[in-house]
Amino acid sequence: MDRNIQLKNDLMRELEETRRQLYEAKETIEAIRTGQVDALVVQKGDTHQLYTLKTADHTYRVFIEKMTEGALTLNQQGIILYANSRFGEMIGMPVSAIIGLPFEQFIAKDNLSFYKTLFTTSWAGDCKGEVTLHYNESHTSVQLSLTVLELDEGLSLSIIITDLTLQKTTQRKLEENNRQLELLNHTLENSNHDLQQFASVASHDLQEPLRKIQMFSNLLKKKVTGILGEEDIAYLEKIIGSTERMKTLIVDILNYSRLSADNGEFITADLNEVLKELLEDFELMIADKQGKIIYKDLPTLEVNRGQMRQVFQNLISNSLKFSKEGIAPVIKIKAKLIKEKSITGEENINGEYCLLTFEDNGIGFDEKYANTIFSLFQRLHPKDSFEGTGIGLSITKKIIEKHQGLIQAKSTPGIGTMFMMVLPLKQMTNGQL
Repeated sequence: MDRNIQLKNDLMRELEETRRQLYEAKETIEAIRTGQVDALVVQKGDTHQLYTLKTADHTYRVFIEKMTEGALTLNQQGIILYANSRFGEMIGMPVSAIIGLPFEQFIAKDNLSFYKTLFTTSWAGDCKGEVTLHYNESHTSVQLSLTVLELDEGLSLSIIITDLTLQKTTQRKLEENNRQLELLNHTLENSNHDLQQFASVASHDLQEPLRKIQMFSNLLKKKVTGILGEEDIAYLEKIIGSTERMKTLIVDILNYSRLSADNGEFITADLNEVLKELLEDFELMIADKQGKIIYKDLPTLEVNRGQMRQVFQNLISNSLKFSKEGIAPVIKIKAKLIKEKSITGEENINGEYCLLTFEDNGIGFDEKYANTIFSLFQRLHPKDSFEGTGIGLSITKKIIEKHQGLIQAKSTPGIGTMFMMVLPLKQMTNGQL
């Protein structure tokens, strides 16, 4: 009985000693990880050997522990000498169980050959590569960043392990979104093509019967003038007027639809010359209203000349149309170079953008409609009071946008209206900056 008690006591002492040694080992590992020690003395037979890590000062180790990436230190045989807690979390193992294991056992089999190449190459210089970690039947895509560290006892390898799970998921979503976008673009291109074909055919087919209505209405008016009463003649004139407006509307819709497909060619053009040519067409209308167009020193820009001419035409036509009764219209066209693409951009003689302003003394409009006026078919006045289709300013806005520009309007009822446009001096290939 006494022998059994003695044996039990001996076993308890050995167990207690083992627990103490295990506790000391855990404390030592924690001290190394947190930077509380800079060296270890390891007994080898009758001698002791000192191990130190030159870069393992307290700040460095605290930084490593705070990293969101995993961090390892390997010896030249690929054995893990150090692991931070983040790597332990990544593979679901305590750090104490990781130390002393070969890192390659955590690499997926189909990536093992690539990892060995990385491991060999890294001793000659820093390198990176993507592999898959395999542990507990789980797989994680990671990037390894390998750098050689110099220890007192020799060289070791530092590996920073970045989890690519979120990046891969985002990349897959991005690729899927790009595929969906390409499909939508293709569908949109087909729809635009069909719409342009329809607009072209429809405009031709609609204009033909309109021409006949106009022609026969005019013939009928001539034939019955003096026979029918004034009221009947007025009905005929309404028919003729309506067909004229319909024809204008068809032409405007066709012009608007063509802008979607026509990128046009951008050439260097003097806006003074563009405006001068246009004013020759407006000569009679300006003279009839005793109007004035005041401009000078307009810039030279890279534009689609035909489209820019149409912008000037639409804005001048609007100002003349919406002039005040009994007051000669005055249109002032000014330009200045500005620093940035903004309506309120600061003036700069070396600016890369131009701010063009068209200001008139017409009837104006309530500024709450400043954005609405650029909408398709939008009219602020009854068609009986002012002719037009409500498409002109929509076309103007679309042309300015195709020139990578901005357009804005401000107005005061009874005072006048100002249109402000910002255009780049130069266009990149295909009209894109």
